[in-house]
Amino acid sequence: MLSYEKKAKELLEGTGIEINGNNPWDIKVLDNRAYERVFKYGTLGFGEAYMDKWIEIDELEEFFYRIFTNHVEDKLFSPIMLLYKLKSMFSHDPYEVGKVHYDIGNDLYEKMLDKRMIYSCAYWKKCGDLPEAKNLDEAQEHKLEMICRKLQLKEGDRVLDIGCGWGGLLKYMAEKYKIKGVGVSVSKEQIKYANEHKGNLDLEFRLCDYRDVKEKFDKVVSVGMFEHVGYKHYKEFMKVVNRCLEDDGLFLLHTIGSLRSVKSCDPWINKYIFPNSMLPSLKQISQAAEGQFVIEDIHNIGYEYYPTLMSWYKNFVNSWDELKDKYDERFFRMWKFYLLSSAAFFKARINQVWQIVFSKYGVKGGYVRPC
Repeated sequence: MLSYEKKAKELLEGTGIEINGNNPWDIKVLDNRAYERVFKYGTLGFGEAYMDKWIEIDELEEFFYRIFTNHVEDKLFSPIMLLYKLKSMFSHDPYEVGKVHYDIGNDLYEKMLDKRMIYSCAYWKKCGDLPEAKNLDEAQEHKLEMICRKLQLKEGDRVLDIGCGWGGLLKYMAEKYKIKGVGVSVSKEQIKYANEHKGNLDLEFRLCDYRDVKEKFDKVVSVGMFEHVGYKHYKEFMKVVNRCLEDDGLFLLHTIGSLRSVKSCDPWINKYIFPNSMLPSLKQISQAAEGQFVIEDIHNIGYEYYPTLMSWYKNFVNSWDELKDKYDERFFRMWKFYLLSSAAFFKARINQVWQIVFSKYGVKGGYVRPC
């Protein structure tokens, strides 16, 4: 046990993090079994040790920011962690993430998200005539408007939203631009909510795999869904979009991205948050698009996810008294760990968010980003 403790101290050298120190970002070890658990199971063991109260960290976001900026996670390796990563490479049920993550309860997401229920990176900075956002509602609406402008939406356009969430983007498009739309998702709760809240708008929301869509659309958009496709299916995804897009149409892909090409996901995230997920690199995206699309524009808005996630965390914590009868304390610690570790990832610029605009044959005269 002492050897594990010594290894832990060596791992944290130079980070400013101490074991049982006095800083709010220091690790308090409440159960000495945590040392072995971390070195045996890697990031999975660390996350579970936190969930089970074997360790405590008062300021998780600052702790993770120090961990990520010092690349400590790259030094933490275990054979068992490798097995979990290999398993995630060979199993892919497109509906599993819907059941495990998106279907856990609309009440949670209604409390945590903005008024339009947008579960992806918002846009906070000034953008053309859009002023700097003052709150989460404004930041998400600015992101939706930016997407509409990048797609060059016009009245009467028929739009396909792959991974439509609770329908917020298509509803915004229909309200402001008078489009007709189809949204698809693998989450029963999302589709149920979207259909119940679409009103008289000319929208259809389907519970189905994106590969089952056969119609043609003027515009295609996918926001925060490509992370669930899996590297083996990137090329197939692009072929489906190409099949569904009119020859003169535009496709916008909004995805979290990795600076390295990977074929698996962090084991803790894979087990507790997003099963079968993985983050694409620009190389993987461009290879998948090769022969299918012209890449017209790439916009990195990755840092914008930091204030977005911190807003979600604040909403979640402030609403806990209304949620705790349904979700237990272990879930609270798991969700807190998820939101704050993710926030630190984007603050440290480890993860990116790309909005990429594609055309089938190139925009005549060239594509101009609206802001």
